[in-house]
Amino acid sequence: MHNDPHLPVFASDALAAPGGLLRDKLALLLDSTGEGIYGIDLDGLCTFINRAGADMLGYAPAEVLGRNMHDLVHHSHEHGGHYPEADCPILKAFRKGESCRVDQEVFWRADGSFFPTEYSSYQIIDGGQVRGAVITFSDISKRRQAEEQLQRAKAELEVRVAERTRELSAALRQVRQLSAHAHSVREDERTRIAREIHDELGSLLVALKLDVNWMAKRVIDLEPVARKCDAMSRLIETAVDNVGRIITDLRPSILDHQGLIAALEWQVQEFSEATELPCEVEFDIAPEAFPPDGAKATAAFRIFQEMLSNVARHANATRVRIAVHLSPSELRMEVEDDGVGAPRAALEAATSYGVMGMRERALHFGGALSIAGARLAPESGRPGTLVCLRLPSHGGREAA
Repeated sequence: MHNDPHLPVFASDALAAPGGLLRDKLALLLDSTGEGIYGIDLDGLCTFINRAGADMLGYAPAEVLGRNMHDLVHHSHEHGGHYPEADCPILKAFRKGESCRVDQEVFWRADGSFFPTEYSSYQIIDGGQVRGAVITFSDISKRRQAEEQLQRAKAELEVRVAERTRELSAALRQVRQLSAHAHSVREDERTRIAREIHDELGSLLVALKLDVNWMAKRVIDLEPVARKCDAMSRLIETAVDNVGRIITDLRPSILDHQGLIAALEWQVQEFSEATELPCEVEFDIAPEAFPPDGAKATAAFRIFQEMLSNVARHANATRVRIAVHLSPSELRMEVEDDGVGAPRAALEAATSYGVMGMRERALHFGGALSIAGARLAPESGRPGTLVCLRLPSHGGREAA
């Protein structure tokens, strides 16, 4: 019998051959691996252990032989709670004729410390019967530490991403509030300028028109002067028309005096007359619905203007469908054409200020703007464009 202290110790000589050759070969094989390996019988008693396994557990190999390995190294959970032998995967598995592989438990050392381990249990079968098991285990402390570090880094990254997301969201809200404030200030300024033009310049033109008419009546016998007065009168009328158009462009009075729906109908008529495009128009207003007013009505009207303006400038369309639906909960406006369509890249480009402006105005009031291919099917086969705005109306009038 050999006594080499560097080779595994066996509880019996059952594996020994003449000259101990088989034992020595087995011992060399077991010691050639850095993993711990030990065997147990049906009672869970150690029958052999290699040097790496004994070193990991802090025992001399001879100290382990014949001892219950569960009681010795697997008696408690990581946090100190008792680990009943009946629950041990190693014993449960091989006694049922199965194998197991576990990487979420710990083994305990002789000095009372523990280490995270990954272990596998395989049956020892002799003569068709299970005689015990071979358990292979390794210390995965470094792997566990790496996993914990990775988890901590992931958690820290998630925290940083969440903080940055909150910062960006706050910045985006501020930008949207600033944009809404800028739109509001611009609308107020447009209203003020339109009022001043109407009150000041409009009054002056009317007074000038009256004076010219007065002069014309008194120089009727002086043909050159009469013709001049008539020409001046026509110029004044043209100026009055232009002033009225400018005032309307700045702030349509119909929006303030008759409300959003009337302003939308007027805008559709203006668009149809200006473009001479065949327009399919639908206004579906629920009797119990109130159109939004105040800032939301202004935003809806300006978006509608931009939708029609884009058709006139870019679509090269031959047909247009315009639909306005108002329910107690929502205002939906659709402008659809059979034109050349708009590439997605152009709609999402950083320089698409018109599209961005419409979307930001809609978002500020809890709405949404979508742009897609048209449902119209022109003979030309062009994709067309469908622009849809949805704004919540909340079933009541919004405060101005």
